[in-house]
Amino acid sequence: MDWIRGVQRLREQREAGVLVTVTEVTGHAPREAGAKMVVSETRTWGSIGGGNLEAVAVDRARSLIDTMRTRPVPPATFTSDLSDKAPAEHGVQCCGGRVTVLLEPLGVRPAVAIFGVGHVGTELARILARHDLDLHLVDSRPEQIDAAALTPLGDAVAAVHVHHEGVLPELVLSRLPAGTHVLVMTHDHAEDIALCDAALRATHLGPIGLIGSSAKWGRFRRRLVADGHEPSDVDRIVTPIGLPSLPGKEPAVIAVGVAAALLASFAIAAPASAAEAEMESDAVDEPVR
Repeated sequence: MDWIRGVQRLREQREAGVLVTVTEVTGHAPREAGAKMVVSETRTWGSIGGGNLEAVAVDRARSLIDTMRTRPVPPATFTSDLSDKAPAEHGVQCCGGRVTVLLEPLGVRPAVAIFGVGHVGTELARILARHDLDLHLVDSRPEQIDAAALTPLGDAVAAVHVHHEGVLPELVLSRLPAGTHVLVMTHDHAEDIALCDAALRATHLGPIGLIGSSAKWGRFRRRLVADGHEPSDVDRIVTPIGLPSLPGKEPAVIAVGVAAALLASFAIAAPASAAEAEMESDAVDEPVR
């Protein structure tokens, strides 16, 4: 089951890939329906039978991976005639059958870093832990992220990464995956602004969110500009975070709003509609002869 190891490797390395599956076989073919392989930008795991069929599948999978860099990509299919009379891109394959292949993009799952696992941060971690993402938890107070404090996350769906950086949580920023959504909500405003400053200087990160009032943000914005940040760069920081229209200031209410806004932003990376996905699929659903 090499293809399963391939999926695991892509998830661990945060790499995009494609799951390739033989969905239908008519006549003779190298592999039966259900055969699978995983394709990344540089290697493959498993096999759907080798020869021209597999080579075409790899080419098309890598074309999808390349497209995934700029926009969402829906699943696609193609068919291949395994005949010595059919033109082939990668050599003749004359089993005599006909094979349909499904290509399913495996995108990189979102990453979120919560700086400050206090009342709101803990509630937010509980919600986000129920989703398929990389969840990074950082707090300068060891007791907030020890095993006892994180017991509620024991059955997490997310991959939970706990960072123990003591008094310098901003050191974690350089080690976060590219595109990570950063949420600053510590117990200390001095720590918050140090994190905002460091996050703005770390060019590989995704959106930066800051919890707090408009008065707090006004002070922070003036300080960040005075420290040399361009006003347009400072405006990358989103505050308030979550859904300001959601009534209530209880930690669980705030956490629900923040999680909802995050999940909505993640959904933008998915195909916009089934109709669009079908159009995209039809565009590459021609037979390989």
